[in-house]
Amino acid sequence: MSPQLASLIENVLATKSRFSSAPQQLARFMRGTEGLDNFDNKQRQLMAVITLTDVSEIKLILDLANQCAKDEKLAFSLYPISTGNNWGYGTSQPTGLANTIILLDLGRLTKITHFDSELGLVTVEPGVTQQQLSDFLHQHNHDYMVPVTGAGPSCSLLANALERGYGITPYTDHFSAVTSIQGYWANGRPYQSAVYELDASEEKLVDKTFKWGLGPYLEGLFTQSNLGIVSQMTLRLAKIKPDFTSFFIQMADDSLLEAAVPLIREVLQDYEGIVGSINLMDQRRLLSMFAKNPNGNDAHQVMLSNDINKLASELRAPSWTIVGSIYGSSRVVKVVKKEIDDIFKQLPCKRIYSNSLSIILANKTINILPPWLINKVPMLTTIAEQLDSFNKGKEIMLGKPNKVALKLAYWRHKDADGFDKDKLSPGQDGCGLLWYAPLIPMKANKMREFVEFIRATCPKFNIEPFITFTNLKHDCVDSTIPIVFDLSNPKAVNDAHNCLKMLVEQGLKKGFVPYRLNIDQQQWLLNKDSDFWQTVNQLKSSLDPNNILSQGRYNPN
Repeated sequence: MSPQLASLIENVLATKSRFSSAPQQLARFMRGTEGLDNFDNKQRQLMAVITLTDVSEIKLILDLANQCAKDEKLAFSLYPISTGNNWGYGTSQPTGLANTIILLDLGRLTKITHFDSELGLVTVEPGVTQQQLSDFLHQHNHDYMVPVTGAGPSCSLLANALERGYGITPYTDHFSAVTSIQGYWANGRPYQSAVYELDASEEKLVDKTFKWGLGPYLEGLFTQSNLGIVSQMTLRLAKIKPDFTSFFIQMADDSLLEAAVPLIREVLQDYEGIVGSINLMDQRRLLSMFAKNPNGNDAHQVMLSNDINKLASELRAPSWTIVGSIYGSSRVVKVVKKEIDDIFKQLPCKRIYSNSLSIILANKTINILPPWLINKVPMLTTIAEQLDSFNKGKEIMLGKPNKVALKLAYWRHKDADGFDKDKLSPGQDGCGLLWYAPLIPMKANKMREFVEFIRATCPKFNIEPFITFTNLKHDCVDSTIPIVFDLSNPKAVNDAHNCLKMLVEQGLKKGFVPYRLNIDQQQWLLNKDSDFWQTVNQLKSSLDPNNILSQGRYNPN
């Protein structure tokens, strides 16, 4: 970086923010779970990192970038991140299309600028994490749920919503729960809705209550794009209900998938708003939660049938597990629980509820036993671990963030056993993780076709075919297929990326289209000559005429 540019940046930001071009400072932002540099041969580089401490600085740095774009010697591009924990999709790494990138770290913008306890509306800055909102709600005794995800407590609420993420709490679709956005387009122009601009009152509250605003809906342009930077977002939070139970429906026979799908759809249609999202996990995915890799964590091979059968027998892991939750008053929960029982009695399955006497007694028993005894008896150790995962899964359904789902990323980490389970951080810990996340129509035959496709494709690359379906609505399913690999093994990295590429390319032919892409896929998959991306490029040219923001992010042009 030229001394002149460094001086300009420091003058603009004064002493408010941290600015560094030191290699050791930049290195931590270049750690990811994806192994991208080893596969695509793009030498991703950062010129510097700017850590903002006040949202007003967003416009200052955008204006400077646009000003410097006129001088080839001073020109630079910006790549904003929130917490940089976008594990499996890029983590905090840029796309690699420019060599004059300054990372704009928004992780210290952590103000909760507004909360309405009566309406359940909260306004957050980019760096506010799931845990920070959880702590805020708990400290002030607000009975609302955090829109949690399995990515963990350290992840940004705002960034997840902008990536159109989802969870298993009542407001499943997190961007649908966004009611208002403020920010800046890449050209430096501020964005506020027409409703906000027209509102002459002091509190300007109504904008926070109505998602669609007035006139063309522009806020969607901030999602999965490189057109602007969001400085604050208002979210509608789900209220904690008087009663709750989670349900686990276990099917021993793999062939029951087709029979289960219409029953899940029936539950989602008939009890919308009472039953949250429903997950459907196969046996291998369940084993990854409770078992250790029988091949050893550094082995680049899939589990053998004998290993799976042995582990499944020891852990009583069924072929398929349906996981869902019921929210409401005690009477509502009781009635819907009975209705779900009646619906699934059509199948040979086992039904378990988190508020059942057997679960309550099991927890009480484990809690009173001394730890040395639990650790000494293998069966008690297994039960304790299963109950711990069970209870942490229940916490997530109640909007309480935790790290239980992160264990998956360590399935093939050679030092997996050496990490503290309460301090897991896949990006910093050197885990290998990519995601294949296609949308699938909620029809039994298409879901079976998808299952067979995954089970046939992943093992060709020594990737374990872990399968989870998440029902976003009664008609649409997203499947998250984690591609877990040893990041320190070049062959494993290569196989992982080739596996993902084959899944995407062959999946498209079957109608399985990803709803989200990593930063590498956004370049080779998207067709820049299509009508859709040509339109996106026209918007880019208008809102970012100097091409200074997140070059290549969801824009193949």
